[in-house]
Amino acid sequence: MYSPSIERLLTALKKLPGVGAHTAERYIFHWLKSGKREVGELVLALKKLMETVKSCERCWNFSDASPCPICRDAKRDRTTVCVVAEPADLAALERTGAWRGLYHVLRGVIDATEAENLPKLKIKELLARVKTGEGKTKISEVVLALNPDLPGETTMLYLERELKRINPQLIITRLARGLPLGADLRYADDITLGNALSHRITR
Repeated sequence: MYSPSIERLLTALKKLPGVGAHTAERYIFHWLKSGKREVGELVLALKKLMETVKSCERCWNFSDASPCPICRDAKRDRTTVCVVAEPADLAALERTGAWRGLYHVLRGVIDATEAENLPKLKIKELLARVKTGEGKTKISEVVLALNPDLPGETTMLYLERELKRINPQLIITRLARGLPLGADLRYADDITLGNALSHRITR
């Protein structure tokens, strides 16, 4: 139906989350109509992204530097770590200004339908952080800030068990009121997220 070049780009775009055939077509024909300058800027931005952005060696967030600015910030509370599934969740919580501790990005959650994804998650790295602490500072609390859906609940139960095995005295909390069952952190407003952090509960 389309030229090989368009079909190739269609196939690539449909691999992106939330992008179907019609959305991919709209992107492609927008770029073709807009001319080479806009496409060139996009290509340059993507090239810069892949050349510059890296994983933080401590929290596994994406950043231009490792350790990232949050992990390097001496004013952050190094005794507390907030565990999130994705970098976008970290950004959502950080916008509230309610959290002054550190973060740990799992890069996903435990999904029963995708058993092979467990080794890809940064769970071993989290357990190692809790075991060794942040430099000379012992981690005393871990906040499990995952989405309150089935994969999120499964992951939090697994983490609670493993964290308590490493340190039985560790305080493990969850986000409390303000987040209904099935909610997505990235689409919650700042006040709701701030309340959830401020009124977290101990497990």
